[in-house]
Amino acid sequence: MPLPVLASTIAELEALREVEDGVDAHLLSEAIADDPLMSLKVMVHVAQLRAGRGSGEPETLTGALVMLGIPPFFRAFQMQVSVEERLGGRPDALAGFRRVLERSHRAARFAMSFAVHRMDHDAAVIHQAALLHDFAELLLWLEAPEMALEIAARQARDASLRSSDVQKEVLGVELNELQHALMLRWRLPALLVSITDDHARRETPQIANVRLAIRVARHSAGGWDNAALPDDYKDIAALLQLAPQHVQRLLVEIDSA
Repeated sequence: MPLPVLASTIAELEALREVEDGVDAHLLSEAIADDPLMSLKVMVHVAQLRAGRGSGEPETLTGALVMLGIPPFFRAFQMQVSVEERLGGRPDALAGFRRVLERSHRAARFAMSFAVHRMDHDAAVIHQAALLHDFAELLLWLEAPEMALEIAARQARDASLRSSDVQKEVLGVELNELQHALMLRWRLPALLVSITDDHARRETPQIANVRLAIRVARHSAGGWDNAALPDDYKDIAALLQLAPQHVQRLLVEIDSA
């Protein structure tokens, strides 16, 4: 099924379509980069075109756009449906979708800042991995809003419930497992798949980078007084080799930038 994308993304792409001759991959990437579902659509489309071609897969959105080309991009992505249109009659589901979207944006900013601090050469992939980390939850709000609302209601009643446990009770599967299976089926880049896997057997610094960015974005969604945050500061401090009190100040600065 075609994935809907943000109305703001559709508007930006249609404006760029009018000046197609002056558009390059970097300009397109900037127009798409804050939209997890549009980013996902491009990566999946390019992966399908490259199926069976062996090595050389593009690991970033910009790389995928360079490989696809500008005219083929505009031909492939026409007449798209917006998230706002799809959920027009469900303001409760649209609000839930936007909460996950905002969390994804914050996690991506944290992840990029951590990666830059660590001088990781794959910072762009890490940023993208954090942005896409919860795309299955976004899809749940779009395609099964009643289930998404039930999960949210159960967690609101009992804040101690683990997301994975509630998901298994309501959906019969953990969203991260479903998401990992989709990424494999879609043949997304191996590095992107590996650093979004919450159940990886060996945690690399890149996996930790994304995991901690997601964690702190979740725990600070309602403010910086969550009881779980001190543990986050400690783990991030170990990753970045900073003092925990410096981490707290750094996170607030990143969030307010």
